Amino acid sequence: MKSQLEKKTLILLSVFVSALVLANVLGSKVTSIFGIITSVGIFAYPVTFLVTDIVEEVRGKKVSQIFIIAGLIALLISLALVLIGIAMPPSSIYENNDAYKTVFSNSIRVIIASIVAFLISQHHDIYAFNFWKKKTKGKWLWLRNNLSTGVSQLIDTSIFVLIAFYKVTPDFTADRMLAMILPYWLLKIIFAVADTPFVYLGVKWLRSDSRKSLADSED
Repeated sequence: MKSQLEKKTLILLSVFVSALVLANVLGSKVTSIFGIITSVGIFAYPVTFLVTDIVEEVRGKKVSQIFIIAGLIALLISLALVLIGIAMPPSSIYENNDAYKTVFSNSIRVIIASIVAFLISQHHDIYAFNFWKKKTKGKWLWLRNNLSTGVSQLIDTSIFVLIAFYKVTPDFTADRMLAMILPYWLLKIIFAVADTPFVYLGVKWLRSDSRKSLADSED
């Protein structure tokens, strides 16, 4: 039977994959928050960094890397299914095929952008989190979480915005992309700082079973 620690890790994995896929499927829509132009995926994507930081703090680097592999597989499957959905001929009673193709064709570009940004930024996040964990000797989780996430989000935002939105319409010029990246990143930083208490709660929730599992293995 699976231990409580393994069950909770699987729950976090489901949250991670769900947030990642939804951030990409929904992310082709651009909105404005506090005057900042941003993808609506901003509500889901920061959750992925939150989850990997929780898992990495308690379960370590190897388990976090499994999450990244699972996320990559989920994105590739999503991309394949979107391509199939677009390619399938519509039924004669389906009248919204043009709108469907427009929406999901944009999602293809967003998913591709996210795959590239995801792989680079998440690997950096794992590296940076472990780097700061060693430097702080396991203390100051809030600092490690925000330092690793802050730089990783800048990497992610820059790659994602350029690939997902450059020239998608004539208005999305290189200057517009640069104007989007900095405020978009700052908005993500606000989200990252705001989720710090949830990192502590998640670590506490997961760590209680980690210690129990360790004690059971030593009996």
